[in-house]
Amino acid sequence: PDVIIEAQFDDNDAEHGQDHLQNMLADDIKKLSLDTSEKGKAAGVTGVHRTKQDDGPKVNHPRLLPDEFLQRTGKVVYILEKKHSRAATGFIKLLTDRNSELFKRCAMFSPVDHRVPRVYVPLADCPPDFVTKPETYSQMLFICRIVDWKEDSNFASGQLCKSLGQAGEIEPESEGILTEYGVDFSDFSPEVLECLPQNLPWVISPGELAKRRDLR
Repeated sequence: PDVIIEAQFDDNDAEHGQDHLQNMLADDIKKLSLDTSEKGKAAGVTGVHRTKQDDGPKVNHPRLLPDEFLQRTGKVVYILEKKHSRAATGFIKLLTDRNSELFKRCAMFSPVDHRVPRVYVPLADCPPDFVTKPETYSQMLFICRIVDWKEDSNFASGQLCKSLGQAGEIEPESEGILTEYGVDFSDFSPEVLECLPQNLPWVISPGELAKRRDLR
């Protein structure tokens, strides 16, 4: 019962603005309403039952709607800079489908951070006895780095970098967080250590103390 008028928008309509479009739609709606009323009389229709939903014509043209009712859409065309380190901490487990070819080649890496996708990792990167004793590594934290994510796959592809240790312990958890955020926590190089005072024990001179604010 509802009549929806769809109008074509071209350069001429853009020049005349939305008022021109609305006038065109109004004229078309009037013509349709006249045609339908004449057909109804010809068919001997004595009364027409209308509900509130049928009152008035419905216009479904997005260019006639106010801006606040429109949802802006966009498309990613290029990645300028990869901010994420592509590294994540998590757990490894066997795939559920034991009869698939993928089961013989890959394991599933589940990141602790749920914002990171699950990752297929090669079984060659896993511990040698992982396939026979997967329960041994159920609470072992690993570092995985994502190397690829194909458009037609639900899971990314990655490589296991190292085993951190048991989940819940301070050192493995701390190392995992630092690695995820790309923090270099390796030992200082000899060049950096040479910048430190060599005469030990070293104390702050009275002249430096006079220029500084003591926050000890």
